[in-house]
Amino acid sequence: MDTNSLFRQLLMIGIGTTSLVAERLRQVTDEWVKEGRFHPEQASKLVDDVMAQFSGDASSFEDQMQRQLRNVLQDLGVPRQAEMDELRGRLDRLERQVRELENKLWR
Repeated sequence: MDTNSLFRQLLMIGIGTTSLVAERLRQVTDEWVKEGRFHPEQASKLVDDVMAQFSGDASSFEDQMQRQLRNVLQDLGVPRQAEMDELRGRLDRLERQVRELENKLWR
């Protein structure tokens, strides 16, 4: 399983969980309004405030998940893209030097 797929699955789990929480919160606040505990505007504001908090935390959650995933990949010894790019550059330079040396030998 590639890292993008894993990250996408984790993100979808987070989105699903948030949707379930939002739905349950709406049900509870609707019940409170029916019981007279809350005014409809209060219930709506509560749902909006909680959902705003969740959406604010979503980017924080995403950042945290990315950090965790990077740490796991590093622990497994998977090189970062920058390291791969550097190695490719070094390999290109070495191949060029070998070709130059071969060309000198054949002259």
